[in-house]
Amino acid sequence: MSAPSLQERAARLHASQLQEVRRRVDGLFAWLMAGQWVCGVAVASVFSPLAWEGKARTEHAHVHTAVLLGAALSVLPLVLARWRPGSVLARQGMAVAQMLWSALLIHLTAGRSETHFHIFASLALLAFYRDPWVLLSASATTILDHFARGVLWPQSVYGTADSAGWRFLELAFWVLVTDAVLLAACRVFQREAWETAERRAEAELAHEQKLQTQQQALVRAEQQLREFQQQYSRIEKLATMGQLAASISHELRNPLAAARTALSCVLLRVANLQGTLTDSRILHFLDVTERELAVCARIISDVLDFARERPPQLAPCALRPLVDEVLGVVPQRAGVRLVNEVPESLPVPRLDRELFRMVLVNLVQNAVEAVPPGSNGTVRVHAEGGAGVPWRLRVVDDGSGIPAEVLSKIFEPLFTTKTQGTGLGLAIVSALVHKHEGTLTVHSEVGQGTEFLIELPASTLARTA
Repeated sequence: MSAPSLQERAARLHASQLQEVRRRVDGLFAWLMAGQWVCGVAVASVFSPLAWEGKARTEHAHVHTAVLLGAALSVLPLVLARWRPGSVLARQGMAVAQMLWSALLIHLTAGRSETHFHIFASLALLAFYRDPWVLLSASATTILDHFARGVLWPQSVYGTADSAGWRFLELAFWVLVTDAVLLAACRVFQREAWETAERRAEAELAHEQKLQTQQQALVRAEQQLREFQQQYSRIEKLATMGQLAASISHELRNPLAAARTALSCVLLRVANLQGTLTDSRILHFLDVTERELAVCARIISDVLDFARERPPQLAPCALRPLVDEVLGVVPQRAGVRLVNEVPESLPVPRLDRELFRMVLVNLVQNAVEAVPPGSNGTVRVHAEGGAGVPWRLRVVDDGSGIPAEVLSKIFEPLFTTKTQGTGLGLAIVSALVHKHEGTLTVHSEVGQGTEFLIELPASTLARTA
């Protein structure tokens, strides 16, 4: 389920706040009902005999009226306030009971005009509910009461037995004026309560969004931590493997070199005896042995190059002659054209020529192999920079490209998509570029080709120089 909108949240908060206010007002009127009952009994005992008959203070029948009728008017609101606080029934019951209490107090004082102010005080208290219908119910109750008693028993409400029937209209007028003022105040209260609810909703929404952002950041941090742990585990394994491979490669290098030298001598001798040999498979097997020993030697060289920690020895190194040399070393393939686009006028950077030659050989050879067999393609090497501008060297091919799921892994050690190879070539290239304080990036599209970009900061080279 989607999260509630700001307006929905504000409406819910406003309704909850208004409900809480009405519950508190119900409690206030519950105490008021009990207090009015006590006051009503006191008024009936002290003032009613003088007000109705002008006698000395003696027990009067109105005392029983105050006790019994007052109890009837108070009990129902008290029950509603206890069992249904904040409900429509509770506040409407409070409104009717409160106005009937005003009518009872007016009766007990024989219609004294001062007691009529209890009506307006009651309306003001009922306005705390912030409910226009409560004010309308209360107003209708008191107007109907004055009309009925003005007709049937005018002394109870006006203090005289002879009264005009229209006198209730005077009270109705002032009650409606009071209602108009209180309704305007209720609207102001409602608007302020709504603005408060909106501000609170905005604060809650901002807090939830902050918590959500923090949770997302925590999830990302946990994911990154897991990735770092996995990467650290791989690095530990690779470090151990690298130490072991470097040690083994160093031990195997000399025997393999001796075996290749001996095999070359054997091939030389066999070539001289080729005319006398009847089994042509001997030459084929010797060629296979020579080729496989060369592969072993290359693998060992890759492992040693990857494990080597020699810092670069920087010296002036012209790029165009270096690229020409690299293009001459890389094995040629039919249909693949190698182009040196390095300007002859390019300034001479300071590089470790041996290490950078290894970088270019790997990149150009990979570019040649990226062109599908049997199709024509071009591998271009371009360079620019110098004179305070960072050096940029590009190796671009128009081969089959690298899929996106593979592109992110090509610099990982031991990762390869070739049937033969160690998967160390690009890892070695990346490490050598970083030793020159540079960066190596790749852009590739399937079916469009691949571009490797080497960037070497001019400031770093100048400082090293």
